[in-house]
Amino acid sequence: MLAALALCVGMGAAVDAVPLGGTAEPDSHAGQHDPDATVAAIVALVDAGHFRQAESAIDLALSARGNSVDAQQPVLFERERMRRILMDFTLEPADVEQQLRRQIPDLRAAEVDAWSQSGLLEHRLIDGRTQYFKRAVSNLFRISPEAAARRAVQTPFRDGPMESANAHHVAIAETALSSAQSSVLPQRIRVTQSLTVNADAVPAGEQVRAWIPFPRQIPGQQEDIRLLQTEPDKAQVAPVSAAQRTVHMEKPARAGTPTEFSIQYEMTVYGRYHQIDGDRVQSTADDPDLAESLAERPPHIVFTPALRAFSRNVVGDETNPYRITQKLFAAVDRIPWAGAREYSTISNISEHALRTGHADCGQQTLLLITLLRLNGIPARWQSGMVYSDSQVGGADRADYWNLHDWGQVYLAPYGWVPMDVTTGRLPGAMDGQGRSLEWFYLGGLDAYRIAFNDDFGTQFQPAKRHFRSDNVDSQRGEVEWSGGNLYFDQWTYDFNAEVLRP
Repeated sequence: MLAALALCVGMGAAVDAVPLGGTAEPDSHAGQHDPDATVAAIVALVDAGHFRQAESAIDLALSARGNSVDAQQPVLFERERMRRILMDFTLEPADVEQQLRRQIPDLRAAEVDAWSQSGLLEHRLIDGRTQYFKRAVSNLFRISPEAAARRAVQTPFRDGPMESANAHHVAIAETALSSAQSSVLPQRIRVTQSLTVNADAVPAGEQVRAWIPFPRQIPGQQEDIRLLQTEPDKAQVAPVSAAQRTVHMEKPARAGTPTEFSIQYEMTVYGRYHQIDGDRVQSTADDPDLAESLAERPPHIVFTPALRAFSRNVVGDETNPYRITQKLFAAVDRIPWAGAREYSTISNISEHALRTGHADCGQQTLLLITLLRLNGIPARWQSGMVYSDSQVGGADRADYWNLHDWGQVYLAPYGWVPMDVTTGRLPGAMDGQGRSLEWFYLGGLDAYRIAFNDDFGTQFQPAKRHFRSDNVDSQRGEVEWSGGNLYFDQWTYDFNAEVLRP
């Protein structure tokens, strides 16, 4: 069986090979870490777009594994992963051309070919058919200035209010420097989060189990978290030690009626800022207490040959940990943001971000974490929500909120400091004293975000019984019933944060 799978993988690798910057799925590299070579071979078939071969391999593997649930799960997930990939890659070539012509009436066929071949129009070859990512066209205008310039109507992109320097950044930096405190300007917020399962997604009378993300207690960043109410009333809050914290609730489904869950809580959020003197930063590459944040962590933090080569090109002969961090931060910041496919469908997120040449916040963060660890600099994950109000976003952005991922880097003697490579540098930003704020997000954070997670890919408490919809991050929530997981197309979520003025 293994020999047959290896032959299939070897045949597939040549078919879909593309240069760096193309759109074929990167090598997962799972095989060199996963002792189960059968699963690694199936993963490679799925990554290569050979779904029919993967289905045959899955059937063969399941028959060989008997009835052991633990042994079958990783194999069954590859079948689920293919289903999810097909839900992300829904566009035919004709669909893409039609969408493009709506914005570029004089579109030329050669342009479509060039954008596809360069990977700017994200697509995959699945069983010999070209399938485009459902957000390929909207992403194209973000990652290609040439394509954006061809639009008949130049409508601006709607980004968050923290993407450019504003008075909030200045106030945090000035207050931190004048007070010699790294956590400043606390503000109390009240948050309501909800999750609504589609009517009849679950048979009437069956128990629906939901997990809604809930903030972690993080001294100096977010504190005094108080759960005010839940719907339904009975709820289980994960302990403060849970790296991906949630509130778990259950209620029975009713025929013809959506199943609704919600939570409301208050918390205090701080702005953070460290003015880092690079000459003082010392290496901690050999610190055993930081070993976990320096190590590879397959499948998404792996020191692959491509990442090593990229790192060498960016870092050069620099040896100072802070200067290396700045170089890598700037390099990842230059990768344009684009809407991402579901994380559960990607076998190695950090290399995927490097290979495709565009990424969303979580992909950029995992890429930067991997590069930092590769250079002996401890780094780790954070994620949750960002939001706004009229004070920082103006009247037109007062209702802004979005999922967001960022991280932390350890720089001795400062300790763990924030890093948000997606919000990135703020070129030309200055405070009232003429001090540069370009690197605000390398050592600082705004006070308009909530961290639900201090790690990725960890178990919920209580644990899910079925596959998660997102097995990496936890921001929207998760739902299941006795018949299995409910994927993102079967429910919706909402978020509202209100700053409580004194």
